[in-house]
Amino acid sequence: MPSDRETLLSMGFDPARVDWALRATNRRGLQPAMDHLLEHEGDPVPASDAGSGPVAGASSTGVGTEAEAADEDEDVAAFGIAGAGDVEAKSIKCSICDKTFRNTALANFHAEKSGHDQFEESTEEMKPLTEEERKEKLAELRAKMAAKRAVKVTEDAKEAKANEKIRRKQGKDIHKVKEELKAKEIVKEAEQRRQDKIDDAKAKAAIRAQIEADKKARAEKAAREKALREGRPIVDAAASSSSAAAATPAVTSASSSASAVAGKDFKDTRLQIRLASGGTPYVTTLPSDSTLCDVAEFVAAQTLSVSVDTISFTQQFPRKTFTRAEFGKTLRELGLTPSAVLIAS
Repeated sequence: MPSDRETLLSMGFDPARVDWALRATNRRGLQPAMDHLLEHEGDPVPASDAGSGPVAGASSTGVGTEAEAADEDEDVAAFGIAGAGDVEAKSIKCSICDKTFRNTALANFHAEKSGHDQFEESTEEMKPLTEEERKEKLAELRAKMAAKRAVKVTEDAKEAKANEKIRRKQGKDIHKVKEELKAKEIVKEAEQRRQDKIDDAKAKAAIRAQIEADKKARAEKAAREKALREGRPIVDAAASSSSAAAATPAVTSASSSASAVAGKDFKDTRLQIRLASGGTPYVTTLPSDSTLCDVAEFVAAQTLSVSVDTISFTQQFPRKTFTRAEFGKTLRELGLTPSAVLIAS
């Protein structure tokens, strides 16, 4: 690639002014040197720059010039070219495209760009550019540089647009994945809540069943202890419940008067006891010879809200409230066999 000095010389600038511009701009590049040449076009070249040699990188003619010329004369003579030593080469010409170059550096640059490899010396002298040609060459060079910058800006814009498109696509893909994960999490949480509700319902049902079983066990225990205290035989609650359930259809099919007479023959009495304060009624089966006081003790064993000493019982049909004096009578004597509904308060 030619140096800045060679490029400026190829544009027709004077070598002394080119060396002056390169030194004045500290060799910062082609554009500063061109600006310096245009700004100081009419100014005289300083004596120090006019008398000095070319800047570094420029072609120099040293001691070996005479030896090279002698070698060239010998080569020309060897090929039998008569009078060739009297001809002075002014430029280098490309035999393929007929372009003429001022020096070897420019010819080498042309060879690298075009791939041409056939050059010859030419006696055609490269005339310096006129003021108009120089300005036209400079304008052409600036136009090429501007075109390159425009192409670079366009390519950068296309690349930025492509990168932005890729970034947006990646953003959309990431957003889609996040939405899918969020939807899966929502479904999973809903399923977990539903399963938690089912587990809670099962746990509550198990607790209620355990409470009912504990109440039944306490009632049976109280009945057995009372039977042991009174010396009566212990009646199985399950057998009593089954016998009471079997006896209920027979009782309901008979008339009330016949039930009152036949009630003396029932060994067990099924009672449903409801609290005046509300809540789940208590159901139990006691021997028909049990007293109303035994029923009071059973209710007191089920809940702490009542006491044996203060509890009272009421029958809805027929309407009757039992007094404390009747607490010593049996269920058979009170006409509560084979079953009855009592309200405790």
